[in-house]
Amino acid sequence: MLAGAGLIFALVMVLLLLAFRPRADVGDAGDVRVWVIGLGLAFPMAVLAALLAYGLVIGEKLLPLASDDVVRVGAQGRLSTWSFTYADVPNRRTQDVLHIPAARPVDVSITTADVIHSFWVPRLAGKLDAIPGRTNILRIEADLPGTYHGVSAEFSGTGYDHFTFTVIAHDAEDWDAFLNEDIE
Repeated sequence: MLAGAGLIFALVMVLLLLAFRPRADVGDAGDVRVWVIGLGLAFPMAVLAALLAYGLVIGEKLLPLASDDVVRVGAQGRLSTWSFTYADVPNRRTQDVLHIPAARPVDVSITTADVIHSFWVPRLAGKLDAIPGRTNILRIEADLPGTYHGVSAEFSGTGYDHFTFTVIAHDAEDWDAFLNEDIE
């Protein structure tokens, strides 16, 4: 994003310098048309169309859709802890540690038992609020096995800045072991 922003900034600066350069011939309407229509309208529209297409493709991948490959978990926030449940193992509950498989999409159903909280794992997905009486679904996916840190980024009372949780992404073998054994 920094490189793209730098290129756009450089292009704007070049165009700004060209606009203030001294000109000997002021009456050529064709030259003006190229600058106004070509670089003033067509270029921005092409860039915006490309960004829109990119956003739609990426956004489609993040939508929580029905699929056999999607793992479903529940996350419930409380004033000092997150509680996680697993659809594949109905009686399994973990506190402040979410276990997910790596390289598979996971739909997290986020809710709260008390006040508004925020579920956010910066390396895996965006932030989504947990609102009392409502269930929001966030799709996350860890590309590689490992440990990821999550936070509640919403002010929810005293000590909210220490309201954290951990996401452990397992490889396929460890995920099967988690589903079949009592791993905390």
